[in-house]
Amino acid sequence: MKRKISIIEDNTVIRDGFASVIAGSADYLLAGQYGNCEDALKQLSTERPDLVLMDIDLPGMDGIEGTTRIKKLHPECIILIITVLEDSDKVFRSLCAGAGGYIVKNSGTDDIVRSIGEAFQGGAPMSLNIAKMVVQSFTRAQDSPLSQREQDVLRCISEGKSYTKIALDLFISKETVRTHIKNIYQKLAVNSRAEAIKVAGNNRWLA
Repeated sequence: MKRKISIIEDNTVIRDGFASVIAGSADYLLAGQYGNCEDALKQLSTERPDLVLMDIDLPGMDGIEGTTRIKKLHPECIILIITVLEDSDKVFRSLCAGAGGYIVKNSGTDDIVRSIGEAFQGGAPMSLNIAKMVVQSFTRAQDSPLSQREQDVLRCISEGKSYTKIALDLFISKETVRTHIKNIYQKLAVNSRAEAIKVAGNNRWLA
């Protein structure tokens, strides 16, 4: 069954471009496209998209607030931010709101399809530039409740790496990665990747 994708982007040319990419894919179905969050929120319960491509700078409700609202209503829905701005503050706030990654608007068709596929596989696609900014926004404090290995795993998550990539980079099994993430959630009293990044970031528990 094809995965359903909705687009929220006020620039008609860019929106149509992403819509064409999705329509031309054998794996995805265009569920809807909107120029603002307000209209999209009215339809999401009916459309039930598996993934939303979300612009940050929208008229009215911005993409960060839109992400927060969608994740509250449909926590299982993946949200990828589409933006031309690699703004570290907006990057961090979007991730804290529940965004699963980023796609830069001038990406090629193959990159867009690959990023969407990565998100569906549990990864968090984002450019190296954005990943570096997220990591550099943290300076680890000494009072972290996390072990060094748990901090390593959480840092990998903040860089947008999938469980498979984390396992390869840290020379551990995917099951061990899952165990570390479970322990991180318990120690930080959170239930999601975005919440874990937010708590660790606010307390400067990541280097």
